[in-house]
Amino acid sequence: MNRYSSALVAALLFAGSAQAADSRRNHVERSQDRQEIRQDRREQRDDRRDVQELQAVLNRFDNAWARGNAREMRAVEDALHRLLRAELAESRAELSADVREARRSQREVRSERWEVRNDAAWGRGGAHSNDRRDDRRDAADDRRDVRVEAASLRTRQVIARELSELEGMRRDGALHRKRALIVELIQLGQQELNQGRQEMHEDRREQREDRRERREDRRTQQPVRQDWRRI
Repeated sequence: MNRYSSALVAALLFAGSAQAADSRRNHVERSQDRQEIRQDRREQRDDRRDVQELQAVLNRFDNAWARGNAREMRAVEDALHRLLRAELAESRAELSADVREARRSQREVRSERWEVRNDAAWGRGGAHSNDRRDDRRDAADDRRDVRVEAASLRTRQVIARELSELEGMRRDGALHRKRALIVELIQLGQQELNQGRQEMHEDRREQREDRRERREDRRTQQPVRQDWRRI
């Protein structure tokens, strides 16, 4: 085998290896897409349930206040305490999931950076340039999600501390403040519902992009198989 043939075989073997790596990456991305959409749906259900439960607590609070029912007000405070404790645990879990997702996205950005360099070195015309741009955008979105979830957690922690300080107080000023804090929790939950819908939209967009990238990968891989048969 002459030098040219050896170089061609090496290039084709490298291309085949790159295609296999792309195929593995596509498989992983498909699994991640499905997992993220399932997680989005779970979080939407949880957030909707939390808002409904908080609204029910607010209605009970108003009724107990209007009737001057100290026993019912105590039951409302207990229910609010349990609900807020569950929301704090849920918020911490979602923050941890967002941090993991942001780290994974950043790893994909670094991986695409190397693939773009390989494309340039082997004259493949920047086959992964679009992938890199999409991954950088997705990484930025994931970092934003971490910041938003961290801010929500801090807000809930501040509200929980203030409610704890007001617990058992029955003066009008304290009751007005408690009511305002419950309303703030409801508004925070509604904001998260809106953010969840946006995240689901983004994850579906990523799923469409991954499908498009797989179609493009298959088109770019086809000539390599034809060239290999001609050797």
